[in-house]
Amino acid sequence: MQEVSHLRQRAKHLVEHPRFVAFIIGLIVFNAAILGLETNDKLRLQHGTTLALIDHAILSIFVAELCLKIFAYRFSFFKSGWNWFDLVIVGVSLLPASGPLAVLRVLRVFRVMRLISVVPQMRMVIGALLGALPGIATIMAVLLIFFYVAAVLATQAFGTHPDSMMQALFGSFGRSMYSLFQVMTLEGWAENIVNPTLEFFPWALFFFIPFIIITTFAVLNLFIGVIVDSMETIRRQPQKKDEDTLLEEIRALRQEIKDLQNHKN
Repeated sequence: MQEVSHLRQRAKHLVEHPRFVAFIIGLIVFNAAILGLETNDKLRLQHGTTLALIDHAILSIFVAELCLKIFAYRFSFFKSGWNWFDLVIVGVSLLPASGPLAVLRVLRVFRVMRLISVVPQMRMVIGALLGALPGIATIMAVLLIFFYVAAVLATQAFGTHPDSMMQALFGSFGRSMYSLFQVMTLEGWAENIVNPTLEFFPWALFFFIPFIIITTFAVLNLFIGVIVDSMETIRRQPQKKDEDTLLEEIRALRQEIKDLQNHKN
């Protein structure tokens, strides 16, 4: 039993060692390069067998890594969402990619996403995005309300014109939503939407300019602000934990001093 415990400790030390983590990161990057080379028909015809062998060897190392982690952490391994992420990514790669399941072969590229779970900075970014989801959902709801109002106004103001271009852009609520979305993305908004509308409605600038300012610049800054705030919160969590631990130790030390004083008295 002690030997097994000792082996677990050694396995844990191995998978947490910076050099081992760096090796896995390098392997993931190398595997991404191999998958990219396989997209070239000429290279695949000339070196397809070699590339496949290298890919299988890398996959074997990933499987061995996960087995080591499961052996080292036991049931604690399954308490981490990132470990589940790695398990699913590698598990999909182990599925047979032949016959009706040949489409699963393309899913091997998801192995590149293991970089997210291995690199702490990337995990922090993903954690910040997940933490920002409630704020992002609120902003999306506000944006949807504004889009709805703007689409109704555009349909009633511009869609009533008999011109075919106006009908194509704002003839219905759905078309107005699509046109305004294109305006928000600033992709061909001037030549394809605003300029044709100005030919019939010169005052339309008083509609489009506030719409662009609100949807493109103001809302984008709100998104950035929410995500940055979430990242700052995540960054401060370890510091806050250390401060809480220090306070607990100070309280315990004060209590021990008080107990000693009471004992002397």
